[in-house]
Amino acid sequence: MINALPPATVLILGALPLLFLKGKAKGTWMLLLPILSFINLMALPEGSHWTFGFLNFEITLAKVDRLSLIFGYIFHIVAFIAALYALHVDDRIQNISGTIYAGAALGVTFAGDMFTLFVFWELLTISATFLVLSRRTKQAIGAGSRYFMVHVAGGLCLLAGIIIHVQTTGSAAFGYIGLESFASYLIFIGVGVNCAWPFMHSWLVDSYPEATITGTIYLSAFTTKTAVYFLTRAYPGTEALIWIGVGMAGFPIFYAVIENDLRRVLAYSLINQVGFMMVGIGIGTHLAINGAVAHAFNDILFKGLLFMTMGAVMYRTGKIRATDLGGLYKSMPWTCTFCIVGAASISAFPLFSGFVSKSMVMEAASHGDLRFVWFVLLFASAGVFHHAGIKIPFFAFFSHDSGIRCKEAPKHMLLAMGIAASLCIFIGCFPQFLYAHLPFATDYDPYSASHVISQTQLLFFSALAFTLLLLGGIYPAEMRSTNIDFDWTYRKGSRWLYKACGQLFDSINAFGDRVFMQELPKALARFVQDPAASIQKHGARLLSESTGDEGPLARRLAEAEYRTKNSAYPVGGGVFLAVIFLGVLSLFYMLF
Repeated sequence: MINALPPATVLILGALPLLFLKGKAKGTWMLLLPILSFINLMALPEGSHWTFGFLNFEITLAKVDRLSLIFGYIFHIVAFIAALYALHVDDRIQNISGTIYAGAALGVTFAGDMFTLFVFWELLTISATFLVLSRRTKQAIGAGSRYFMVHVAGGLCLLAGIIIHVQTTGSAAFGYIGLESFASYLIFIGVGVNCAWPFMHSWLVDSYPEATITGTIYLSAFTTKTAVYFLTRAYPGTEALIWIGVGMAGFPIFYAVIENDLRRVLAYSLINQVGFMMVGIGIGTHLAINGAVAHAFNDILFKGLLFMTMGAVMYRTGKIRATDLGGLYKSMPWTCTFCIVGAASISAFPLFSGFVSKSMVMEAASHGDLRFVWFVLLFASAGVFHHAGIKIPFFAFFSHDSGIRCKEAPKHMLLAMGIAASLCIFIGCFPQFLYAHLPFATDYDPYSASHVISQTQLLFFSALAFTLLLLGGIYPAEMRSTNIDFDWTYRKGSRWLYKACGQLFDSINAFGDRVFMQELPKALARFVQDPAASIQKHGARLLSESTGDEGPLARRLAEAEYRTKNSAYPVGGGVFLAVIFLGVLSLFYMLF
């Protein structure tokens, strides 16, 4: 008997009092919830808990092992940091949505069966949508609506796959699936939507920059990382993930370099980093899986830190475009310092967190004789340094002097950024504390001489290339513009499809309205006025047309129709109803 609750319970139920709390009580409760939830998690031993039967299937609300625990740890850490960062927010909807969103991520992480997982998966979508809509701008409402529709489509694909998979296997347990059946492909694609795979990624760069300042911190941590967790458990060693990851690591670099909105730069960078995780999961060795999980852990910290620094800039200046910023190191020195720590971490500088996790994936690729994959990851590493390691801090805090003079970020924001920055440095200096919690035991040493020298050379020459391109006027100039991404195809294409379907189905609707709503009811109305006479009339007409006798027969038909119209009680109708009644009785007699 354990004295604990299912991991998602504390945060989800604990969000309800936020409807009534205000001021310091609200802030204290938001900070207390992740701590209480973490204590509750620590009381859970490894194994399956809260298991019961439902429709002949076994439902498990909590499956605790090393893989779920490390994701549970980082989700609690970032939930606390995000709550601390958002202490100034009085919007109840935003606070409740963020707390439930974190709880739903825990629900997915510890779900032991597919049905429980799907419930929390959809709760992720709903709560995340409110985080986008909470900004209440026209762009945010549009982005939130698109976010919801895309993820509902992905959820339906996932649900269809789960139903077929459960029906085929007879088990609802959540474990290894692999690409072996039609159901497994449906599940694979449904999870890929949340993972922001190429051609399914536009929702991320569309919605994250339009969310609230604090909402983006939550969003950057949970949706894609729960999808990474899902794939790590269900599809390790799936080769398709290697090539999906290669695409994810490569293409966002080109968009991030020319993007003016710095939060959109970070959104593309997030896709790039998830690509490294996809490659690690696809390779599937112990080293690769450990690298993917460790990089997911670190990415939540340093990407959250970078989003927090840009959020602080946006909070104080009201601007987030590179063309509008510059020289802020004078006004926001602490925020600038924390941004540099995040930039160094994502760029994999030695002694920073990204260095000790990204190298594991690249090492696994080199051991697997995947030279092309390794080269693309190397190129992606240099690209990350360009667009996130240099561009973000350079254009926000240095570059030209924009003339903006503002206050430093609020103390609670600085404290949240300081915690994240400290963890980035601590993990980078003492990676063994992270490695001890990875799914598989490892003796990997990131600080080998060859690795340190090669990574330092890569960073040095990337910085040199950026400097030469900038001084030579070759580096793409920052300008106000809208960059067309893949979402243009379905935004424009859906309009064209809608018009084409309108023309096609409108003509069908018009035909159906004319035949079934106008002509047919009129014909039936004339028929039921006197069914027998109608049958006689049309039968006689057909007979006369077939025989060519249109004389006496037509006169007799007209006389019969005249008599029918002028009779008080048409006998033909009664006879017709009697025949129908006898026919129904005969049918019942034969059947029963």
